[in-house]
Amino acid sequence: MVVMALDAQWQPASSLFTSHELGERRAISVVGVPTFATSLTPRSDRSAPRAIRAALDRFSTYMYSLDADLADLVQLVDLGDLEDPDGADIIGRLSTVLAGAPTPLIVLGGDNAATHHALRAVSGDRLDQWALITFDAHLDVRDGVSNGSPVRQLVDAGLDGANLTQIGLADFSNSGPYAARVANYGSTVVPRAALRGRSMSAVVTEACDRVSPDGRPIYVDLDMDVADRSVVPGCPAAAPGGLSADDLREISRACGRDHRVAAIDFTEIDPARDDADERTVRLAALCLLEFAAGVAERTNS
Repeated sequence: MVVMALDAQWQPASSLFTSHELGERRAISVVGVPTFATSLTPRSDRSAPRAIRAALDRFSTYMYSLDADLADLVQLVDLGDLEDPDGADIIGRLSTVLAGAPTPLIVLGGDNAATHHALRAVSGDRLDQWALITFDAHLDVRDGVSNGSPVRQLVDAGLDGANLTQIGLADFSNSGPYAARVANYGSTVVPRAALRGRSMSAVVTEACDRVSPDGRPIYVDLDMDVADRSVVPGCPAAAPGGLSADDLREISRACGRDHRVAAIDFTEIDPARDDADERTVRLAALCLLEFAAGVAERTNS
């Protein structure tokens, strides 16, 4: 492990974390939901949320694109990691943790089971009044209860298919019967092929307008396996030919800018599978920072 040298003029991004809201900077809540037990692809129980937090030491708070310091604009209120995230009453326990927490919310997975748990917890008994956008190579509408079924579980629980958009679906990563299931939801699917050459910011704006024309809150699931496997080797189900690291960063920034996005998760990372350079975990940390930067732009607009 490389230890960063201390430099008073180089503020690490990890310094954005606080245990409770302080001062007037925009507060963004962060919670870890490190689910893994129901994963269709065997994986370790190593904590991705803990690894992502540690990776923030590698980056600073200064933003060249805005000529501004993120530390002057936002704070990350750390709610910790949920104990036994695959255990009983997960939604109720997570609801208790999130009660009264500042919004927007960042959820650090865990596999994609975290998406179901977090959206159910944050929406309470108003799931039908929320919208969902997924950036994922997979439809996640399988039978049963696993990291391959959160979207189906959410629709079964009351999420309206008209307020669901799934983006980045890959060839040879889904099935005809499950594609038919999604078609019956009345939702919109944007395959990987339709994204080539497009601005990810424009894709995000279109998706937000599509699922939330009435201004309803949006939950975004950024499944990191939507990216090309070369940039996310720590994502067990990632395949060659996915989105670029820069695409994911642009998506995260654009989601942060949209005032309708009330929560975002970063899921499907197994630190035990990552390369020695920690490129997957570091990309997730950068996506977190990009989202926070987008929120800062939202605040100052």
